[in-house]
Amino acid sequence: MGDEGVFEKIKNSNRAAKQNINSDGACIDENEPIPQAIEAVKARLGEIFSGCSDFMYREIVCGENNCIKMSVAYINGFVDKRVLNQDVVRPVLDYFSNAILQDKRNRIYEQLKECVVNNSDIKEAENMRQVVDNIVSGEALLFIDGEDRALVIGVKAPQGRQVSEPDTEVSIRGAREGFVENLLTNTTLIRKRIKNPNLKLEIMQLGEQTKTDICICYIKGIANEEIVKEVRDRLKKIKTDAILDSGYIEQFISDSRLSLFPTVGNSEKCDKLAGKLLEGRVAIFCDGTPYVLTVPYLYIESIQASDDYYDHAFFATFMRLLRLLALLVSNLLPGMYVALVGFHHTVIPFKLMITLAASRQGIPFSPFTEAVLMILAFELLREAGVRMPRPIGQSLSIVGALVLGEASVAAGISSNLMVIIVAITAVCSFVVPPLIRATMLIRFVFLAAANFLGFFGISSVFVAVFIHLCRLRSFGIPYMAPFSPLTASDLKDSLVVVPIWAMVTRPRILRQENVKGAAGVKRQEVRLKR
Repeated sequence: MGDEGVFEKIKNSNRAAKQNINSDGACIDENEPIPQAIEAVKARLGEIFSGCSDFMYREIVCGENNCIKMSVAYINGFVDKRVLNQDVVRPVLDYFSNAILQDKRNRIYEQLKECVVNNSDIKEAENMRQVVDNIVSGEALLFIDGEDRALVIGVKAPQGRQVSEPDTEVSIRGAREGFVENLLTNTTLIRKRIKNPNLKLEIMQLGEQTKTDICICYIKGIANEEIVKEVRDRLKKIKTDAILDSGYIEQFISDSRLSLFPTVGNSEKCDKLAGKLLEGRVAIFCDGTPYVLTVPYLYIESIQASDDYYDHAFFATFMRLLRLLALLVSNLLPGMYVALVGFHHTVIPFKLMITLAASRQGIPFSPFTEAVLMILAFELLREAGVRMPRPIGQSLSIVGALVLGEASVAAGISSNLMVIIVAITAVCSFVVPPLIRATMLIRFVFLAAANFLGFFGISSVFVAVFIHLCRLRSFGIPYMAPFSPLTASDLKDSLVVVPIWAMVTRPRILRQENVKGAAGVKRQEVRLKR
C-alpha cells in the first residue's frame, strides 16, 4: 500500500509538471497567429522569453506624428548589430521619417520588403511558432503595427573558428582545409569543390529542445535514390531532446547498433567527403560539429586514405597492404604470443625458445595475465594522454610508456619480449584510426581465446568475426563489399589501387539505376526494407 502511494505521488507530480509545461508561455501552438498590435506582440514575446536576459526588443516610431510603429526582436550575440542598424534601422528611419500613415497598412509592409530594408536575405513569418524558431536561430524579426506577418531578416554575426587543417586526419599531400562547427561554412566548402547544381542540400531540424540544423547532402543522379530516401526516413524517426553532435545521429541511424564495427563513416576533410559524394554516398552535416557523417560505409574504407589518390598507384597499393597487415598485427599479435608460449611450444624454433625461457624466468604471472596487464597499462596511458591538455598529454604518453616499460622489466613483472609485443601492437593500432576502438576490445577476445584453446581459439574467433562482418549491412549495402559479394569491377579501389586514369566507373554496388554513364543492375542487397 505504501509503494502504491509513492507511485501515485510520482504520477501526480509528473502530471502537474506536464500541466505547468503546457501552461508556460514558451509552449506555442503551431497555428498561433501573430498579434496585429505592436503592444500585443511585445507582451507575447516578453512572456515567451521571460528570464532571457539576452533577448532584445527595440521599438521604432517614425512618420508624421509618430503614426508608424515597428519593432525589432533578436537574441543578443547572434546578430551583427552594425549590419542590423545599417540594413534595417537606419533605412526605415530615413524612408519613413516624414511619411503619412495611409489606410492601407499593407503598403508599408510591401515597401519594407521590396525597397527599404537593404538585405537580400528576407523571409516571412506567418505565425508565432515561426517567429520564435527564427529568433532562437539567430535571425532578426521586424514587426509592423497592424500586420499579422513579420519579416525575417538574416543579419547573423559570423561565429565559430576559422577553417584550418583537422588534427585527426593529417594529409601529406592534398587540401589542408577541414570542416568547422558552422553548418553554412561546411556546406560552402563542399560547394566550392563540387560546382554542380545537382549537389542537393536538404535542411531539417532534430531535437525537441535543441532544434539542431541537420543537412542531407548528395549528388542527384549519382547517389542511389533508395539510399537517400532511407536516410531521410531514419532521420525523421529520431525523437530525442537534444542533438549535440553528429555522434548522436550515428548511434540512431546505424544498421547494427550493438556491433563494434562502424557502419556510418565520419570525416573532417573536405576533399575526402567530396570524393565520397562523387562515388554515390550521402553525407549528413550537423550544425555545431566539424564531423560529417557518410553512408553507406564499407569495411574497406577503414584502410583507405585520401593520399592514396594523390600519389602513385604502386605506392598507394603498398601502403594499403601495409595498413591491412598492421590491422591484423594489432588484433592477433598478443593472442598469438600467448598461444605459442602456452600451447604450441613445438612451433617455436629452438634458439628462440631458449630466449623466451630466459626472458620469462622469474616472471610471477602467466603469459595471459602479463599480456592483459601490459595492454591495460598502455590503454590507460593512451586515454590519459588524450584527456589531458595537449602539451602535458604528449609528454605523459612518451615518458609514461618508457618509465613503465623499463620499471616493469626491472621489477620482474614483465618480460622484455612482452614489452616489445605490446609496443608493436600499440603502434599498429594507430595505423587504422577508424577501427581503433573496435580493435581495442577485439584484442582482448583473441587473448582470452588463445589462453584457453590456443591457435584453435584464435581461428574460431577470427571466423566468427569474419562471419559477423559478412552479415553486416550499411544502409542496405553489404559491409564487406566488394569482396562479399564479389564485385570484380570494384576491386580497382580495394586492396589494389589502379591509377586514377583507370578508375573510369563508380562503385557498382552504389550506382543509381538507369543513369547515363552509371548504368548497372540494381542489386538485391540495396533493398532497404527493415
